[in-house]
Amino acid sequence: MGLECVVNVSEGRDGSVLDRLAATAGPSLLDRHSDPDHHRTVFTLAGTDDEVEAAVRRLTAEAVATLDLGIHDGQHPRIGVVDVVPFVPLRVHPSLEGGQGSVEVARVDPSPPLDAAVAARDRFAHWAWNEIELPCFLYGPLPGGGERTLPEVRKLAFRGLDPDVGAARPHPTAGAGAVGARGFLVAYNLWLAGADLQVAREMARLLRGPGVRALGLELSSGVQVSCNLVDPVAHGPAEVHDRLGALLEGSGAVIRGCELVGLVPAAVLDATPTTRWEEVGLDPEATIERRLAASGVSWR
Repeated sequence: MGLECVVNVSEGRDGSVLDRLAATAGPSLLDRHSDPDHHRTVFTLAGTDDEVEAAVRRLTAEAVATLDLGIHDGQHPRIGVVDVVPFVPLRVHPSLEGGQGSVEVARVDPSPPLDAAVAARDRFAHWAWNEIELPCFLYGPLPGGGERTLPEVRKLAFRGLDPDVGAARPHPTAGAGAVGARGFLVAYNLWLAGADLQVAREMARLLRGPGVRALGLELSSGVQVSCNLVDPVAHGPAEVHDRLGALLEGSGAVIRGCELVGLVPAAVLDATPTTRWEEVGLDPEATIERRLAASGVSWR
């Protein structure tokens, strides 16, 4: 077993700052994806529990010391400079021991359970408050029972919902963090041609469902439907691409491009015909299995 953590930081433009943040993660860093319009960078870390937790703490401490949410102007919703910190359990196939073979990426259901990710999440939240005074909202399974989603945190944070760990007020420059335990999620963006923001928002509304979260955004690069695929094997990029294309029929608008943000489990590629990988933005080099195999991360 190990952990992945996909740290979303509210900085996507200053390369020198991003290089400094990336350096804190060390060998646990598998991928970095920045978007200047969203003004956001996604750092994908993976390895053993101890290695990942230490790397996430170093990255968070540097971001809180460096960035100021008060002057942030990106298009993506955010509640903090270290906006989202989701811990994801990884089950490693025995053949990967010693750096060879493949990795199975755990989802919420079936096993492995989220226990290790929940424990890492809770340790991180208490560290963040005790060491750098960053209040944290939890999502995923909650300590007292029940569950909370990331969209619920975004909607209610400091507006009827107090942090689960820390004071009921934001950090003066860093805001707060949404710290989660979840299965694998794929962030997937689609750009539209011949559409305005109203169309993008309507498309996002129609795409939303149990396996898909979506927002319509207007960026300098064009109108975008930004999606989180929360069950990416069952509801993957190809399905979302096709559904959006069907919804746009007759509107005069079309999909002009798409991209994945971060890494995907190889199972997402396996569920999609290879002839469609390029069309829907899938890349065999951008799987967590391939990056883990190349990273030299030890799982012993």
